[in-house]
Amino acid sequence: MKKIITVVGARPQFVKAAVLSRKIREKYAHFFEELIVHTGQHYDANMSEVFFDQMKIPKPHRNLEIGSGSHGAMTGRMLEGIEGILKEECPDCLLTYGDTNSTIAGALAASKLHIPVVHVEAGLRSFNKNMPEEQNRILTDHISDFLFCPTDTAVANLKEEGISKGVYKTGDIMLDASLYYRQFTVNLPFSLPGEFFLITLHRAENTDDPVRLRNIVEALNESQINGVLPLHPRTKKVLEQQGLEFTSNIITVPPVSFFEMIALEEKCMGIITDSGGVQKEAYFFKKPCITLRDQTEWVETVDAGWNVLVGSEKNRILGAIKSLSDKHPYNELYGSGNAADEILSVLKGAI
Repeated sequence: MKKIITVVGARPQFVKAAVLSRKIREKYAHFFEELIVHTGQHYDANMSEVFFDQMKIPKPHRNLEIGSGSHGAMTGRMLEGIEGILKEECPDCLLTYGDTNSTIAGALAASKLHIPVVHVEAGLRSFNKNMPEEQNRILTDHISDFLFCPTDTAVANLKEEGISKGVYKTGDIMLDASLYYRQFTVNLPFSLPGEFFLITLHRAENTDDPVRLRNIVEALNESQINGVLPLHPRTKKVLEQQGLEFTSNIITVPPVSFFEMIALEEKCMGIITDSGGVQKEAYFFKKPCITLRDQTEWVETVDAGWNVLVGSEKNRILGAIKSLSDKHPYNELYGSGNAADEILSVLKGAI
């Protein structure tokens, strides 16, 4: 029996872990024992506990309960906590997802103890090293032993950086999640306008820059679109501090569960976001997307015409909303929805 320690901490990682953990229980339980370590990076009940409950993810073996703090403080405490667990458990590998502080903390702790590091969603690049996520994903890739890439572009990015050993193109595990979980219907706890845009707004490059945030809020207010915005606790706090309010056409609601998010993505006419994962989910649901960022790691969606990068410039946001279209060719950019199987098949034969 091979022991895997999976490190999660942020909302998108819970979703990805749900897919892989379910596959381990259904198909690989005789071969893998998985222990989940939750760093506590997302600590609001709606941002964390609900995911474990609704998606039937096994309860974390350990919760470090790190919570909020500066990047250095959070990552340092995570690194210390994960290292202690690794010394106790002596796993055969550590598995980590994406590009958060939890990702790099887990990878560093394992690498320094000579425990193989498995990085799911490897090779993504926005080519903006000012983004904490970009720093995390680059550093994690360079100390990982198994690099599972969602796309050809991700594989090519790693090759450009001299990484070819242990690289596998598996497709995107979020497509696995989207295909599996969309079968579970939920009743939304709020009413929806007839036609609406789904909006998310939480990335630090927007919320921590008063000018960018004001431009985005003013653009959405002036757009006259009906919008539904699940409001991240941190974004809500910053909006209040800066005295910014949305007009009545933008409905703000509390953070939603993954199932509720899927329902919103399925029902909306388009998506406006600064999230990485939501850009992909828009593509999975064939919904046109406007991305409130200057770069994206999901360049395939832009090249295919389904995603438009507008940054935070008000006129570009308004122009993109007016010209938004879903009349684009649709291809399987992210695989066919069997990434979890491919990942576990590789690990079964290698660790």
